Amino acid sequence: MGQKVNPIGIRLGIVKDWNSKWYAGKNYGKLLNQDINLRKYLKKKLMSASVSRIQIERPANNAVITIHTARPGILIGKKGGGIEALRSEIAAKLGVSVHVNIEEVRKPELDATLVAESIAQQLEQRIMFRRAMKRAVSSAMKAGAKGVKICVSGRLGGAEIARSETTREGRVPLHTFRADIDYGTAESKTTYGIIGVKVWIFKGEQAPKKFRTEASDG
Repeated sequence: MGQKVNPIGIRLGIVKDWNSKWYAGKNYGKLLNQDINLRKYLKKKLMSASVSRIQIERPANNAVITIHTARPGILIGKKGGGIEALRSEIAAKLGVSVHVNIEEVRKPELDATLVAESIAQQLEQRIMFRRAMKRAVSSAMKAGAKGVKICVSGRLGGAEIARSETTREGRVPLHTFRADIDYGTAESKTTYGIIGVKVWIFKGEQAPKKFRTEASDG
């Protein structure tokens, strides 16, 4: 089971929290589409800022957007001008008043999404995939990871036939729900075609958390 599903999705409510937190009735589909489009737009716009994930909350006709980034300085800009411009753009897209928070990712080597994007960028710069994978694994283990697994798929090294290559170090227990496993994917657009990158990082086991939802608060 743990081998076949998204490691974050299967741990929701156990050791992982939701990226979108809001309750909707009939307009659920509209709000979900807004979330998906907003994440795509922000990922594209803030590509140089190493954005790990974007949390969206919608309390009472408002929206709170929390952007987790390894380079907060790029987002904030001079005297906070960057955030203000971003806030007004998001407010125009969502049609409600918006508050933007910036959270710094202290250890980007332990963030699966940022590691995957870093490998994808290296592949685009024609660095050998094995070297990029080994470098990412060693830096994650040095930063304190208990285990790392990286898989790249596609026409590796310009080969005629696409294949998958996997490297791992340490433990990555996908079946253990209390295991804090970060999972991230990225795509590398090379001259030979797209190469997919998947990264699993095991950070240790946690006691299951008790998440409170807006609906249960009554």
